[in-house]
Amino acid sequence: MQIRYALPLVLFALLVVLFIFGMQIDPHKVPSPLIDKPLPAFELAQLHDPELTLSEQKLAGDVVLVNVWASWCVSCRYEHPILLAFSSSNETDLYGLNYKDTRENAL
Repeated sequence: MQIRYALPLVLFALLVVLFIFGMQIDPHKVPSPLIDKPLPAFELAQLHDPELTLSEQKLAGDVVLVNVWASWCVSCRYEHPILLAFSSSNETDLYGLNYKDTRENAL
């Protein structure tokens, strides 16, 4: 067999092996160094009233959803109506963390 026919066959076989191993990985078991770790200490000014702050003590003991967003983020604009609907359902508290954005743009 000529090398020009063998090389694509070998590459295809390697891809098949990689796919087989990849299909055996459980996507629900994503390792994270943050699991079972306490929330780090923080104190952040609130967007609408900078005099008020939010800290880790306010979130302690509750299940909350923290969404990181920015006004320049295209996918954040897409998920905004979904998060508004979730927030109005009162399932759990929703907090937004504005990332690398100016206060004026965030408002």
